[in-house]
Amino acid sequence: MDVIVKTRRGFEKIAASHIGEVLGPGAEVEPAPFGYLGIVFVKAPGSDKWALAQLIAQKVPEADRVLVVEKLVPADPAEIEKAAVEVAKRYINPDDTFAIRTTRRGSHTFSSIDINVRVGAAVKEVTGANVDLEEPTKPLYVEIFQDTAAVCIPATGEYRKLRRDKPLALGYLRKVALGQFVYEGDEEAVRKMGERIGRAVQTFEVGELVILLHKPIPARTLRLFAEAVEEGIESRYQIQTRSYGRPVWKVPVHVYELYQWVRDRAGEPLIVTDPKGDYVTHAKERLAELFKSGRVNVLIGAREGVPTGVFRFASLVIDLIPEVTIATDFVVPALAIGLISALEEAGTLPRYLGKRKKK
Repeated sequence: MDVIVKTRRGFEKIAASHIGEVLGPGAEVEPAPFGYLGIVFVKAPGSDKWALAQLIAQKVPEADRVLVVEKLVPADPAEIEKAAVEVAKRYINPDDTFAIRTTRRGSHTFSSIDINVRVGAAVKEVTGANVDLEEPTKPLYVEIFQDTAAVCIPATGEYRKLRRDKPLALGYLRKVALGQFVYEGDEEAVRKMGERIGRAVQTFEVGELVILLHKPIPARTLRLFAEAVEEGIESRYQIQTRSYGRPVWKVPVHVYELYQWVRDRAGEPLIVTDPKGDYVTHAKERLAELFKSGRVNVLIGAREGVPTGVFRFASLVIDLIPEVTIATDFVVPALAIGLISALEEAGTLPRYLGKRKKK
């Protein structure tokens, strides 16, 4: 093989077909070699394999990652180390950072981590470069298929959720205590709206959700809404705990009467969302000041707007999207994104500095 293409599982044949069309009849394209999903082997005798890789990267969106094979050796740690050192000598400079990315397919007496550690130590010794597992300037890939190992250089970049200098929002979202009016309507609408609101507040992991009674409502409506909110929170929380590589905050839910809640939170920042307020990014400096507090209370209506008498007790009234009345189930996402955008513009959010580089 000259090039290894990684694609989404189940897309191997589609990717292979597209690659064959792009490269022409001289190319040999094999989807799911050895039955391994998400892989396409490409070989084009007599062609420049780097030119092939670049063409695939430019023309084939199904190709998530394109790797140029520099060495093929038996799947033995000593052979892999030797091959990786040869490739690294011409690929990695002393002022670069690198990481070894090993994927192992088949049964072996060693693990992927074993290869990463052994090869990483050898490459560091011969190049003098530092290891950076998060954002290496020169990653080196070891792709193992049963008895064969391919040492590869990527022709496509790496994408990561959290990169250095990216703003961190979670700590500020955790300061938010949302006051949400009860949604009224037929039972099915109340249930669906409650579940969507619950999923939204859990998605952003806000500090607290307070269901507010701003007028007499049927007890059944309150019960349905509160139960649906908690079901939405639980549903999203279960997904987060399975997929996140960090602890997840489960949003607590309380019930309070609107005016008593406003009195109870006297002395704390209170933000009201209403079209009559200032556009959220125009109030960014004031928002930055308010978020210096330990808890920031944010009031959201439902069908009915927030009573204007409460405005006098608010630290700030903000409009999330001028000229648009936001549907109740979209307010929490719009609010979270608007607040974080404004705080970022104000230069308030801390930055991700990355894990410490290995020397």
